[in-house]
Amino acid sequence: MRRWLGLVLAYLPEDQVRTHLADGRLVRVLADWCPPFPGYHLYYPSRRQHSPAFDLFIDALRYRGQKKS
Repeated sequence: MRRWLGLVLAYLPEDQVRTHLADGRLVRVLADWCPPFPGYHLYYPSRRQHSPAFDLFIDALRYRGQKKS
């Protein structure tokens, strides 16, 4: 397991650090300044041809944003 030492201030998506917050390895600071939002926002030109890698990236974000049943 990686050991974290020192102090770090980071702005990260909650789903990437949820387990660390839950077990106390990370502490949320400035919560009043970072209201949660329900998903990702991506702006890109729709009239250009996208690379296959970019299309996969968009599909991955859409998949992560779907509600689990």
